[in-house]
Amino acid sequence: MGASYRFDDNGRELLPVSKTVSQVNEYIKLLIEEEIQLQDLYISAEISNFKHHSVGHMYFTLKDENSEIRAVMFRSYASRLNFRVENGMKVLVHARVGVYEKAGSYQLYVDSMQPDGIGSLYLAFEQLKERLMKEGLFDESHKKPLPKFPKRIGVVTSPTGAAVRDIIKVAKNRCPFINILLYPSAVQGKDAPYELTQAIEHFNLLDSVDVIIIGRGGGSIEDLWGFNDEGLARAIYNSHIPVVSAVGHEIDFTICDFVADVRAATPSHGAELVTPNCIELKNKVCNLYLNMKNNILFTISDYRNLINGYMSSGALKNPMAMFDQKKMRLITSSDRLYSSMDLKNRECRGDVQRISAQLTALNPLAVLSRGYGAVFSNNGNVIKSIEQVNKGEIITVKISDGDITAEIIKKQGKGDINA
Repeated sequence: MGASYRFDDNGRELLPVSKTVSQVNEYIKLLIEEEIQLQDLYISAEISNFKHHSVGHMYFTLKDENSEIRAVMFRSYASRLNFRVENGMKVLVHARVGVYEKAGSYQLYVDSMQPDGIGSLYLAFEQLKERLMKEGLFDESHKKPLPKFPKRIGVVTSPTGAAVRDIIKVAKNRCPFINILLYPSAVQGKDAPYELTQAIEHFNLLDSVDVIIIGRGGGSIEDLWGFNDEGLARAIYNSHIPVVSAVGHEIDFTICDFVADVRAATPSHGAELVTPNCIELKNKVCNLYLNMKNNILFTISDYRNLINGYMSSGALKNPMAMFDQKKMRLITSSDRLYSSMDLKNRECRGDVQRISAQLTALNPLAVLSRGYGAVFSNNGNVIKSIEQVNKGEIITVKISDGDITAEIIKKQGKGDINA
């Protein structure tokens, strides 16, 4: 049985009495997409259930206190965002309502988005700052010291702005002989990030300067946005030449300020930081010269007085008198030395004679000379008792003028009776 169709007063085809799911979804889609108000919506809401697909599409839910609706932002639109979308973020989106027929659901198709309640540029700045800080691009340990006496300064700025004039004026006033190399660059607009990055890489490639100043005068966050570029930040971080960021006024901060080796409050301040004050240096050199001159004059005066003292001394006026005096002292000392030595010799000679007499008195040979003898066994031991010898044993008797060898025929003690 075929389906019957109905038409409204304008002749538009309505749903058939007997319908399929696809026909219903198609009809709902037609009704929604023909409603002009649903195709041009600005919606303020909070993001939840955010998912960033690998191909670049974004899927999320927009909600308020009482309701929520699913939304999608395709890659072609999502790639234009200059901030990172996160759950809980309040946003203002431009979208249209559409129907996904296959699932029978409607959702928002978002083509633009910006933070609600905070500028998108400021949010993008904070998010990039946080990410680069976590990567270590702002670490103090990586920052290079500025050269004390640079010969060449590289300046990256607009060739027609006030910043370049201020930098040249201050630098030349402080150090007239300094060389300044200008790399002209756009400092705002879409071309600024690329040209600023090229300038940093150019100076590093040629290694033609000792320090680089990058900057411009003050302006709005939009005017200074070129100095918040991630590529420029990485070029400054990778620079082997020290970089001074001199962007805007003292209250202005950019990503360049955080990643640069030194941040200057203004372009003029940047010129002060990198150039020595030649007037002060000249005064210091003059003071050092005067101090050195005075020290030399004082030293010469001291030595002159010392020489005059020597020249007025008797040693230089009559050196032979001093020589004779020293000679007499030497003779006197020599006489005293000889007298002391003679006295010491006499004392030592007396000591030797006394000790010799004592040794003579104790000499056993002196006893032998009076008719005594010393008896020794065959092994050389002194015989002090008859118990040390036996009958038939050979002994030696030492007397004053030689030795006598004898044989024991008989031994008799004090208590023995002669037979």
